[in-house]
Amino acid sequence: MRGSENALIDMMMPDYGARDLIKAIHDFYLKEFEFWVKTDVDAIWFMDDWGAQNQLLINPEIWRELFKPLYKDYCDLAAANDKFIMMHTDGHVTEIFADLIEVGLDAINSQLFCMDISELAKIGKGKITFWGEIDRQHILPSADVQKGRDAVQKVASHLYDPSGGVIAQFEFGLGMKPEMAVAVLEEWGRIK
Repeated sequence: MRGSENALIDMMMPDYGARDLIKAIHDFYLKEFEFWVKTDVDAIWFMDDWGAQNQLLINPEIWRELFKPLYKDYCDLAAANDKFIMMHTDGHVTEIFADLIEVGLDAINSQLFCMDISELAKIGKGKITFWGEIDRQHILPSADVQKGRDAVQKVASHLYDPSGGVIAQFEFGLGMKPEMAVAVLEEWGRIK
């Protein structure tokens, strides 16, 4: 409505009405969640992109003040109705990853390769399901299928646990060759 840059600036200015708008949007989404948790769906999925390539788009303390309580509301509502709850966020979100776990998410779909995967393992292995993707910007468009296989092994070695912990996923995007898709799928199939 105001563009990303203006919206982020508005959040820093309590008198600009951004917080009222956030509350109105949250109230709307709570009604949507209340509807969906009463249906036969197994899970609720929502998305907010909080990261750029190498950092959060917002100061983590402002995020914790304004958005963390909203996500807690969504997660509590899902849990109270025996639904899984999953979130997508692009970019480098390491600074709030523990917060996303703390609010009660069951799975986080994120760009693992924008972050330090070993650091993510320290933060969340055994606490969250990593629904991460193999790097769609650099690895998947590559003609070198070994890069895809190595990327799967990197994710698995850091985040996978035989009792769960990783949803194997990748995006078949622009420039990706079918051979890479086959190699990535085969490599996931080798993980035990």
